[in-house]
Order: sequence, then C-alpha cells, then structure tokens
Amino acid sequence: MYNPFEVLLNEIKELNKKFDAFTSKPQEDLSAKRYSIKEASEILGVIPLTIRNHIRNGNLKAERLGRKYYILHTELYSALNEVKSLKYKR
Repeated sequence: MYNPFEVLLNEIKELNKKFDAFTSKPQEDLSAKRYSIKEASEILGVIPLTIRNHIRNGNLKAERLGRKYYILHTELYSALNEVKSLKYKR
C-alpha cells in the first residue's frame, strides 16, 4: 500500500545525507606532512633511538633539514606496512 509519509520521510533522509556530505569538513591531506623523529617514535611506540637506527640503516627514508631529520607521512606508513613493525625487526 502506498504511504505518502514513508515516501516523504525517505526523501528527507536522502536530502539530509546530501546536506551532510556538502557541509562536512574535507579530510586533511597528509601526503606532504612531515614528522620529526620524536613524533614518529610516539606514533610507532618506540624510542627515538630506534627511529634513528632505522634511518641510518636505510630501512626508513628521511629528509634532513639543518640538523634535524623529518620523515614524510607516506614514507612512515609505507615502512610500517612493509616491515609490519619497526619495533622488532632484527
């Protein structure tokens, strides 16, 4: 049986979805974000020396700006996916 209230309710739900998608804040682009050694170590749950060792061994690529090293977001997470965990790689 045709119920005009259900049809109207469905149309309102569709409009709400479109409105929420239109007004929602776009997600942040993290492809150019850089992490310091300290920030990377906090994300991975290791000490900063571990991150420095992985940079020195070539397991993790980093950029050097002045005296500090910075790791790109994509590099940090791609290294995580390759090794599964930088914590216990020996």
